[in-house]
This record gives sequence, structure tokens and C-alpha cells, in this order.
Amino acid sequence: MKYFAKKLIAVLALVPGLVFAAEGGFPLERAPERHDMSSLQNGAKLFVNHCLNCHSASSMRYNRLRDLGLTEEQIKTNLLFSQDKVGGMMTTALRPDDAKAWFGAVPPDLSVMTRAKASPAGSGPDYIYTYLRTFYKDDTRPTGWNNMVVPNVAMPHVMWQQQGVRVAKFADVPDPHAHGKTIHQFAGFEQVSPGTMSQQEFDTATADLVAYMSWMAEPAQGTRKKLGVIVLLFLTLFAFLAWRLNESYWKEVK
Repeated sequence: MKYFAKKLIAVLALVPGLVFAAEGGFPLERAPERHDMSSLQNGAKLFVNHCLNCHSASSMRYNRLRDLGLTEEQIKTNLLFSQDKVGGMMTTALRPDDAKAWFGAVPPDLSVMTRAKASPAGSGPDYIYTYLRTFYKDDTRPTGWNNMVVPNVAMPHVMWQQQGVRVAKFADVPDPHAHGKTIHQFAGFEQVSPGTMSQQEFDTATADLVAYMSWMAEPAQGTRKKLGVIVLLFLTLFAFLAWRLNESYWKEVK
């Protein structure tokens, strides 16, 4: 039993590393938790303006945004384009054939992307948060952009105007596993031109977008968590009453 316990501890010790290691080996940053309505509303606006151009969220209807405190009139005025209806799904007008011709692949549906990335590549929100913040200019790529989390990504940097243009710097450092050899290692970003947002503002906007995508993956998660707390409190109270009743019963028997 001690042997298996040691093995279990060793495996559990590896879990944080597995959770915070991206596809390309880039460490993931913790996504700020933003659950207030204003953040989720801003995230919804960013999603519609920047993500729905190429991606769909076919499991989400526009009218579900009322759960974020938006009225149907606000949804129609600020978040609907062309012939979309409030009761319709969040779909893109981009045809799959065009997407494949332009980007080399059809952009995935983002309805549950945050939950889908929870394992094994990374911890959902952290993965998306780091991914959206690590684009850099790379003229060797067809779109002109690359990414540290997903090297040679087909997706362009859709929020480059807000973040500005950056390039990635790499340096040759000694390989700790091979004497006399070097490895090409990431050494940081260099800002080439500023964006419309400061770095802090961009990080906040990205956190809002990720928070909305997390909510969109499971809109009922708030209700589920509240019900879970109520059920646990009920079970705790029931267990206490059962324990007292059991004690009282056996006291009389004795």
C-alpha cells in the first residue's frame, strides 16, 4: 500500500505541470476571475465584434444574453448584424470553403471551446487567456502572425489594433541536458507599435472575453453552483439530525 501511495503522490505532483503546460510548451498564465455582469457584457461585445467574424457559437442563442442583464433592444442595437434575429444562433457568415482557402483550416466552433481546452492541453480559461495574449508579428506565416501557445497557428491576431504590433525575441542558451549544445529559447516580446489600449487595458479586455467564453460554455453554471451549495447544506443538516436521532434511539435501548 505504501508503494502505491508513493506512486499516487508522484502522479499528483505532476498534475500542476500538466495543467499549466501549453501545446507548444509555453507556460500558461492564470486568467483573472471576472464574474460581474459588466465584465461579461463587455466580453460578449468583444466576442461578437472580433470572434464571430470567423467562428460560430452554434450552441448559443443571442437571446440567452438576457441572462447577462441585457434587454432584447440592447441585443438588437449593439450585438446583432445583418439578418440575425434575437432568437437565432450565433453563427458566422464565413463559408467553410472560404475559411479553408484563406486560413488552411475551418475555424472551430467556440460554443464550448473553453471547456474543451480544460484537458489535456491546459486549464480552459488559462489556456485561452494566454493564447489570446501571446500573438506576435511573423512575416514568414501566411497571415503574418504567430503564437507562442500554438506555434504556426492559422488564426490571425484579430485584436492586434488593440494590443499593437509585437515581435518575439529568441536567444540561444546552453542546453541543460546536453553539454556543449544550445537551444533556441523565447526571451520576451518587443513592442513595435502601440495599440489603442495599454497593456493593462488589453489584459483586462482579454480577461472579460475569456470570462464570457467560460460563461457561454455553460450558461447555467451559476445556477448549478448555487443549487450545489443548497444541496450540500441540506445533506449536512440531514446528517446532523440523523446522527442526533440515532444517538437518542440507542440511548433508550441501552
